[in-house]
Amino acid sequence: MIKKWIYYSSIATVTAFITLSFKATSYKNEQIETINQASFYNFPSFEEIGDQTEFLNFNLPYTGKSFTGFKEALAFKESQGKYTIINSLGYMGKYQFGRAALRAVGIHDSSEFLSNPRLQEKAFKALLAKNKWELRKEIEQYNGKVINGIAITESGILAAAHLGGAGSVKKFFRNNGKRAIRDNYGTSLQSYMKKFGGYDTSFIEANANAKIKR
Repeated sequence: MIKKWIYYSSIATVTAFITLSFKATSYKNEQIETINQASFYNFPSFEEIGDQTEFLNFNLPYTGKSFTGFKEALAFKESQGKYTIINSLGYMGKYQFGRAALRAVGIHDSSEFLSNPRLQEKAFKALLAKNKWELRKEIEQYNGKVINGIAITESGILAAAHLGGAGSVKKFFRNNGKRAIRDNYGTSLQSYMKKFGGYDTSFIEANANAKIKR
């Protein structure tokens, strides 16, 4: 009788232990799933951020080959992304605009330009639109080709134009990329064309009369 009691007690103990183990495991997995779901929604996309990406300098470590990636990479090369900087030649802001470039997009107050990040972002887009119009034939003719070892892309052409002007880019193609064209600090047009190639600049519409809209 005692042996039977011990036998049944052992079975009951084992059954209870197994049941509790399954409940604990199930609860733990459920908690992990909930935590993962919550953490997923903590990171908004650029679409959710919206227009703020136009004038805030996020200084992200990786923005891919998007237009945001293009402008932030170019800005870092120009000024380390600083809106208020002026270099030794008088070029200003995050994208290092000269006075002639500012006038071309309808800006005549350099002090306002330096103190207004949103205005600088708009000016950059307007200048890209102008250069895209000026270089529309070169983009159509050379995009996707290799010139003197450089893979030519629209974004590379626009970056080179930002450095040296549309006229310098046309000269680059006339000489089949064999003539070195440099700015006053020794930075070559070719280096910009290569470094900033492959970004998506389709967002920018070519416009010969692009101006800042107040």
